[in-house]
Amino acid sequence: MTKKVLLVGESWITNETHFKGFDHFSSAHYHTGAEPFLEAVRDEFDVTYMPSHEAAGGLPFDRDGLDAWDVIMLSDIGANTLLLPPEVFLKSERRPNRLKLLRDWTQDGGGLMMVGGYLTFQGIDGSGRWHRTPVEQALPVTCLPYDDRLEIPDGFKAEITGDADHPILKGVPGDWPYIIGANEIVPRDGAEILARLPQDEGGHPLLVAGEYGKGRSIAWASDMAPHWLPPEFLAWEGYPTLWRNMLRWLAKG
Repeated sequence: MTKKVLLVGESWITNETHFKGFDHFSSAHYHTGAEPFLEAVRDEFDVTYMPSHEAAGGLPFDRDGLDAWDVIMLSDIGANTLLLPPEVFLKSERRPNRLKLLRDWTQDGGGLMMVGGYLTFQGIDGSGRWHRTPVEQALPVTCLPYDDRLEIPDGFKAEITGDADHPILKGVPGDWPYIIGANEIVPRDGAEILARLPQDEGGHPLLVAGEYGKGRSIAWASDMAPHWLPPEFLAWEGYPTLWRNMLRWLAKG
């Protein structure tokens, strides 16, 4: 049976002001960063893509809804989007805490993944706000309580620390293309650190896997697309293999 994956986030809207002498006008643009990932895995997995602006009201508020998926991925989306649906923020109505639901869903056998970015883990200016949340409890890492970005414009080569036969690394070439950024995360005791930044960049974890109750979780500290993953990484033969392996492992496939 085809495993079902929900990707939440990985979209944004920019609002620009154009100045032309005395005059100015505004324009808005909608962007997504999920296409390289979707292209890499769609032949094997049934993926539902829920952009950030849809997640506030679209991510299920009950376990039956979450149980529709084998794997749930949170990518470049802040905790506030799930904590403050319109009913809560605009009407002060009570709603189930979906961060607790995601934690409990993982504990009962789900596969949870957090993908790095400006609004995951703790993110830019701490705006991701995943530190000390129920979702963090289910991850194989903890988040820092402040801006955790590692901006590395000259790039770094990942050091592979896991066994080449590990299900997540199997078939992935050992020489990875340059990456130009990540979130700084702290591995939990007993978690598997499969890849990390080089020591001259702090040796921080890049790819961490772990068990949570009956479920599994992965922390991938970099992006799934630009800007932290350059085009060379997206074109690399190991890109689709790595993502498929991670999803298989999470789904216990």
